[in-house]
Amino acid sequence: MQRYWQIYVLLLRNSLIREMAFKANFLLWLVTELLWFFGQIVFVEVLFLHTEHIGDWSKWEVVLLIGTHQIISQVFQAVFYVNLANLPELVRTGRMDLMLLLPVDTQFAVSAYRFGLDNLVNALVGVAFVVFSLGKLGVVPNALQIGCYATAVFLGAAIHYAIMFTLATLSFWIVRAQGLIYGYFNFLSIARYPDQVFAGVFKFIFSWLIPVIVVANTPARILARSSAQPLGPMLQLASACVLSLILSRFLWLFALRRYSSASS
Repeated sequence: MQRYWQIYVLLLRNSLIREMAFKANFLLWLVTELLWFFGQIVFVEVLFLHTEHIGDWSKWEVVLLIGTHQIISQVFQAVFYVNLANLPELVRTGRMDLMLLLPVDTQFAVSAYRFGLDNLVNALVGVAFVVFSLGKLGVVPNALQIGCYATAVFLGAAIHYAIMFTLATLSFWIVRAQGLIYGYFNFLSIARYPDQVFAGVFKFIFSWLIPVIVVANTPARILARSSAQPLGPMLQLASACVLSLILSRFLWLFALRRYSSASS
């Protein structure tokens, strides 16, 4: 375990060096992500000019939800997205062969060799909006709420990783699986909406089968509402995380057993 941690820190360091070699690109992506986030806040401001609540969500609870979604999505993008989006290309070009030769677990190798450090900066913007929203709501979360919130954010990022890794693994059978990956990435945006705007089959599928909706709604509810009971939602989130990670791992091992190299 210590060996993997040392490799992880080294890869993170290399990503930082690479990003600093192209400072203009780093700053451009940082500004682009910030503008997108502030666009969402403007949308909320306009929306609440015409209503006081969305279901049982007030204006500042929705802002807190968007900030939470920002944290989760940016952490996921910083740690995993670039690697998963590149996995189909590794399979198509045969560079997966080199990954298989590395003296580490192959899933670790393809999931952690690059980082998007600009996304980590944007995650801090989400943290700032969460804190600001709590101030507007007059809520001071206790230690249990903060602990559950941090755990839920981690579980949410892990769920996104497991689902997108599963989609990327399909590249062993589909020549180009980038469409599935980019499609899910764009689909992440529904996580920033209150769960009460969804209904019926759509809500069931994306709360239980593909739990995108609960990823941001669960931690936001726990943090904003002291009366919320965290046990049930946390169990749902943890169960979804464990199951999705296990399924993605089994599919990955199944795919590797049938991988025959691009040159064979």
